[in-house]
Amino acid sequence: MTELNQIYKCEVCGNIVEVVHTGGGTLVCCNQPMKLVEEHKEDEGFEKHLPALSFEGDKLIVTIGETEHPMTEEHYIEWIEYIVDDEVQRVYLTPQEKPIASFVLKEDRKYTVRAYCNIHGLWELKM
Repeated sequence: MTELNQIYKCEVCGNIVEVVHTGGGTLVCCNQPMKLVEEHKEDEGFEKHLPALSFEGDKLIVTIGETEHPMTEEHYIEWIEYIVDDEVQRVYLTPQEKPIASFVLKEDRKYTVRAYCNIHGLWELKM
């Protein structure tokens, strides 16, 4: 059974999908079951991957890592997303950009911020 907002990756071609409607069965790509990508919730190793948050008025500014994550062709943050209730906002990044995104803050609500590193996977911070 899938859950809303789970991330799955194809181990063959690299396709990534996010669940937008829950259901039964197995997600398949390239004739192989897709792998559930587990969120890292604590920083591990030398690179900094956890979202660091700051606020400017009604904007939430998300920077990946207290020390900014590297953004090279080989190693970069592919996207940053902000999840509140049933709304998902996502910013896609390229290696030429800084690992920063801004979102309109939904006041007085719990939210989740996630980032996906092309090498080290999915990182999550719940607030």
